[in-house]
Amino acid sequence: MTEFKHFFETFQPEHYEIFLDINRENKKFSGKTTISGNAKNTKIAIHEKDLTIKSVQSDGHDLSFNIDPELDAIKIELPQTGKTSLTISYRATLTDSMMGIYPSYYEVNGEKKQIIGTQFETTFARQAFPCIDEPEAKATFDLAIKFDEKPGETILANMPEVREKDGVHYFDTTMRMSTYLIAFAFGDLQSKKTSTKSGVEVSVYSTKAHPIKQLDFALDIAKRSIEFYEEFYQTPYPLPQSNQLALPDFSAGAMENWGLVTYREAYLLLDPDNTALNTKQLVATVIAHELAHQWFGDLVTMKWWDDLWLNESFANMMEYVAVDAIEPSWNIWETFQTSDVPSALQRDATDGVQSVHVQVEHPAEIDALFDGAIVYAKGARMLVMVRALIGDDALRKGLKNYFAAHHYGNATGHDLWSALGDASGIDVSAVMNSWLEQPGYPAVAAAVVNGKLTISQQQFFIGENQEAGRLWQIPLNSNYDSVPAIFADKNLTIGDYSELRKAAGEPFRLNIGNNSHFIVKYDKTLLSDILDDINSFDSVSQLQILQDLRLLAEGRQVLYADIVPLLMRFSSSRSMLVNAALYRVANNLKKFVTPKSDEEKALKVLFEKLSSKQFIRLGWKPKPSESNDDQLTRPYVLNAALYAENDDAISSAHDLFVDNADKLLSLPAGVRVYVLANEMKSFANTALFDKLLTAYHDSSDASFKEDLRVAITSVTDSSLIAHLIEKFEDADVIKPQDLRGWFYSLLANNNAQQAAWDWIRKDWDWLEDTVGGDMEFATYITVISMVFRTPERLTEFKEFFEPKLNTPGLTREISMDIKVIANRVDLVEAEKTSVIAAILEAGR
Repeated sequence: MTEFKHFFETFQPEHYEIFLDINRENKKFSGKTTISGNAKNTKIAIHEKDLTIKSVQSDGHDLSFNIDPELDAIKIELPQTGKTSLTISYRATLTDSMMGIYPSYYEVNGEKKQIIGTQFETTFARQAFPCIDEPEAKATFDLAIKFDEKPGETILANMPEVREKDGVHYFDTTMRMSTYLIAFAFGDLQSKKTSTKSGVEVSVYSTKAHPIKQLDFALDIAKRSIEFYEEFYQTPYPLPQSNQLALPDFSAGAMENWGLVTYREAYLLLDPDNTALNTKQLVATVIAHELAHQWFGDLVTMKWWDDLWLNESFANMMEYVAVDAIEPSWNIWETFQTSDVPSALQRDATDGVQSVHVQVEHPAEIDALFDGAIVYAKGARMLVMVRALIGDDALRKGLKNYFAAHHYGNATGHDLWSALGDASGIDVSAVMNSWLEQPGYPAVAAAVVNGKLTISQQQFFIGENQEAGRLWQIPLNSNYDSVPAIFADKNLTIGDYSELRKAAGEPFRLNIGNNSHFIVKYDKTLLSDILDDINSFDSVSQLQILQDLRLLAEGRQVLYADIVPLLMRFSSSRSMLVNAALYRVANNLKKFVTPKSDEEKALKVLFEKLSSKQFIRLGWKPKPSESNDDQLTRPYVLNAALYAENDDAISSAHDLFVDNADKLLSLPAGVRVYVLANEMKSFANTALFDKLLTAYHDSSDASFKEDLRVAITSVTDSSLIAHLIEKFEDADVIKPQDLRGWFYSLLANNNAQQAAWDWIRKDWDWLEDTVGGDMEFATYITVISMVFRTPERLTEFKEFFEPKLNTPGLTREISMDIKVIANRVDLVEAEKTSVIAAILEAGR
């Protein structure tokens, strides 16, 4: 196997002068890059990938070189060590992989257009210019770009443009930064601008396919986020500008390029007059996430990719801190509890999952690090634990010192823990290393044994596993004063339960606030006490009980059948948090029933019982001045009522569709997806299918397009399913960046599952060629594991993917997902009879 060494060890760049001449018409570009730096050895290597190198010169003299494609390297022998200036001339081709320098395609009034953008994280700057393409190799950059420019076009880069001469655009010298954060874009763009209190120019850019008002929301959130971070971090924003750019083709959600942040259109642009609250919250958190990176990731960058969590975990937490500060009425931390927390807990319970900190070298394995449930969600939860442990004052003091010590440089996880520890007087590193370096998390068993209240910890698994005897330093956050703040042992006896219960006057609980990364398994005595008092608990605590019981049932530590009778206790809650947890459990019951069977009819009866009163209360149409909780609960209730085949829900949705048949975009955004999906499921015909697919193609509204995708993939007719799958490989209809969502939705449709599964197996090579360089490629496998639940599908999954186990970047995902499906199959086989009986009883 090829050994990957860090090129920075032998050559340390200090400054780049980059000239690019880009021709969109023939999709070619040429370049000349001069790199000034310090050579530690006469034999050095410079990264390049898919570049045709024409010459390498030093001080005007040609140097011999050779290309090593395995290492993405130009190998050069220098005449001497020390201060060196290399000039490399080359040519290359624009990619269509959404990596490197690539075109984004869109239409305006039926006319096909394109803009050019970049994506260099993780290792794709080397596709644009020769460089030491490693995070530690920070340097300053002078960028000059010439392109086949048309009147009125705009060009953007990390820094402001300083001059234009003979068609060449010159940009101001950057701060010291890593190559993966360089960015530029050009084309026919529109923008809106404002300035922060400190004078930073903030702009939002998009193509002219969008109404200009769709830029307003992002501009406001971006401005206020930067102002918040400057105050919270007590460190000025380091650049004169902050551009936000929506790209029509973009593989990730967004990218924190310093001074020129790029986004999927869906995560930046929205209609301020008709967008659901949850969509506004999503867009706001994405913007706040990327702007948090401008300090944490850009100003101070991880030394190597194994500390990716330093960037992503922190930005993931800070997006909630920022949005909570600038839009407090949203209660955005509730979204953290319903999205990041369950995602992390579910993924992290599978044996073989990566730890937050992972050693990597191979470029494909670096891309595989971007596990949203671990590096983002679990990592954020780790930092939420730290924040709760040390408090905001110490957090802010520690961060200020961290930025001051490492600005324009690199850092490791140890550096962060050290800064926070010094600020708080707490050995943060000792507590957090058990969470950072170990995969998984513990279940804390709480029990009354011989009259004594006891707790113990053991790693929690869902599915096949090998016990490794891991222990964690757990912030317990109990409501009983006699419980220690940190629990690091295997077992602990707390004291006489009767005395403790009497003194406290309330049931014993752990992890108050649900901020620590563990679950609790209460014995019968303690759980009964909790359930008897459940209505007095806050919403987070009620969510937590349902969350922990669901996970324990998935891990075969309690019976699913014992949870079913509890569901009605929560069905009248007006809290979004509680409804999110309730319907997560209820929807999990679907795996126990065969589609279109009597047992599924019984489950639909239960769904009707759970949702009917709430449906009557909330209805289809938003009410003036209704609470945020009502707005965010309505989708759960409508989805349940439609699954239950509630006649009023179906007919009311149909009436809404008919009334708005010629203006579907104007349907209230909070219910639109359910109206459209109901129409496709209950009243579909070829004309409707064609109408929605045409609307999807023609619309530039990302939220509306997402609703249409969900609706179209609800199709039941086999010929229409086949027609839709034909569109999977037609980028004019379904962009490659969106294909995974289409595939997953169709696979989850019982009527279309076989066709979707057949497609991905037959055309896997095409898929790999099209999006295989994407850091999210492995998630095509993940979404399959979210759907399959039968022994037959498990066998087929293994037959197809086991031969691919040695593919770099896919090994861990395939191994884990085999376990995920196998556990689901075993669980259903073992408990189906008892769960069906419980469903029948609860539905009476």
